[in-house]
Amino acid sequence: MDEFDVVIVGAGPAGATAAYLCANAGLSVVVIERGQQPGSKNVSGGLIYAQIYDEIFPNFWKDAPVERTITGHSVVFLGDTAATALDYRAEASAPHYNAFSVLRAKFDPWLAAQAEAAGAMVMPGFTVDELIVENGRVCGVKAGGDELRAQVVVVAEGTRSQLLKQAGLREAYSPKDVSIGIKEIIQLPEQTITDRFQCLSADEGAAYTLVGHTGGVQGGGFIYSNRDTLSLGVVAKIDSVYKSKKQPHEILDEFKSHPFVARLIHGGEVVEYSAQTVHRGGFHLIPQLYGDGYVVAGSAARLLLNNVMTLRGMDVAVASAAAAAKAVIEASGKGDFSAAGLASYEEYFKATSVYKDMQTFKNVYPLLENDRLFSTYPDMVCAIMEDMFSVQLQPGKKGYRALRDRMKDHDVSLLNLAKDVYQIGRGVAL
Repeated sequence: MDEFDVVIVGAGPAGATAAYLCANAGLSVVVIERGQQPGSKNVSGGLIYAQIYDEIFPNFWKDAPVERTITGHSVVFLGDTAATALDYRAEASAPHYNAFSVLRAKFDPWLAAQAEAAGAMVMPGFTVDELIVENGRVCGVKAGGDELRAQVVVVAEGTRSQLLKQAGLREAYSPKDVSIGIKEIIQLPEQTITDRFQCLSADEGAAYTLVGHTGGVQGGGFIYSNRDTLSLGVVAKIDSVYKSKKQPHEILDEFKSHPFVARLIHGGEVVEYSAQTVHRGGFHLIPQLYGDGYVVAGSAARLLLNNVMTLRGMDVAVASAAAAAKAVIEASGKGDFSAAGLASYEEYFKATSVYKDMQTFKNVYPLLENDRLFSTYPDMVCAIMEDMFSVQLQPGKKGYRALRDRMKDHDVSLLNLAKDVYQIGRGVAL
C-alpha cells in the first residue's frame, strides 16, 4: 500500500494542472489515468482560451502542441439549404493570444509531461475502481486491486465521473442536464484548410459555432480548424435525442449534409469518430466542490460554459484545478484536509474570471431549452436574408415586411418572438 500527499484521478487538463501545481509546491503527487496515455480517451480537440494557461505555463504556445491560433470566430445559422453567418475576423494578435485549436491526443500528453517534470508521478492504463472512504472521509483510491492512500484526492476524471456518486458523496445527475457530443476528426491538406477558412497562413485558424440542421434536436454544432485536420461535431441534449428516435450518427450525418458544412469538409477523410456524454454545465449546476479529503474539478464537477457564442470547457477545467490546487497546498500547510480545511477552494474559484463569466452568462441556459432557437429561427433568418438579397419578379420587401411574412410562414407569433427576443437579450446581451 502506497501513500501520497495527493492522488489525482484523471490526467486531462484539470488533473494535469492540479498535479503540476501541487508537485511544484513540494507535495508528493500521483496521477492515475485510465487511458493508455493522457488524451487517448479524448477524441478530437477543441479550443483552449489562452489566458489561464499562460498564467500557469507562461508562453506555453512556444512548446505546447497547439494547432492554429484562432483569429476568426463565426456564428452560423443553418436553414434548410442556406446559411446566415455573423463573422468576426482579427489579425493574429501578439502574445497574449486569445485562443488556440488543439488536438487532445497531442495536448494532454504535453500537459502531463509538465506535471511529471514538476515531480508528479503519472500512471496511465489504470482505472480507479472506487474511493476509499473511512468515517465519511476520503482517504485514497482502489485501482487494479491496489490501494493508494492520500491526504487528499482530486477527482478530475472527466464528464463520466462516477466515483463520488458511488461513494454516496453526491447525487445522481439528471438526464436533462446531460448532452451527447458526437465528434469527428476530418483530415484535409493544410493549404486547403487555410484557403477554405480564409486564413492568411497555416498558423491561423477559425472556429465556427453552428445553430440549426441538427435533426430537430436541441443542440448545436462546431467546426475548428487544426493544422491539417478539422474538429467537427454536434452537441445535443440527451433527452431531445431520445425523443427524436434518431441515432447519434444520423444527427451528425444530417449536420454534415448541409451545403455550408459540406463545402468546408469536401474531400476530407474521417480519421476519428466518437460519441460521449458531456455535461451541459452552467452556473446553476455548479455542485459542492469539496468535502472531507477530496476536491472535484473540471468536467467531473460539471464545470462548462456555453454562452452560444463560445463553448468553453478546457480553460474552465484548468481554472478550477488551479483553484483546487491552491486550496490543497494551503490545507497541507495547516495539516487540515477536512472539508473546512479545503473550503478555500470555492473562494479561490469564485475569484477567477472563469467563474465570473459563468455568472455573467447564467441566463443563457433557459435559452438553450427553447426549441425555436434550434429549429425555427435558423431557417427563418435565412429566409429573411433571401428576401433581402434576391431580386424577383415580385416587388421587393423592406426588412419589417419580410420579417412578418416569414414569421407567418414559420408559425411564429409576435408574442412568442417578443418573448424569445427578451430571453436572448437576458442570456447574451443585457
